[in-house]
Amino acid sequence: MIKVTRFQGKEFYLNSDLIEYIDSNPDTVITLTNGKKFVIQEKPEEVVERIIQFRKEINLPVVK
Repeated sequence: MIKVTRFQGKEFYLNSDLIEYIDSNPDTVITLTNGKKFVIQEKPEEVVERIIQFRKEINLPVVK
């Protein structure tokens, strides 16, 4: 799980295994495998870094 922030400022944890893709145009939009979308404050690069760090912490392989 990674922590992200909605545009209204509320933080929440997201299961990074459910992320299908991340768009930036100009807001960052995360789309999950079930089609649900979240607009967040973090840049896509920050989200990717958080996913990598999380996977390292729980000893999962980092896919690049």
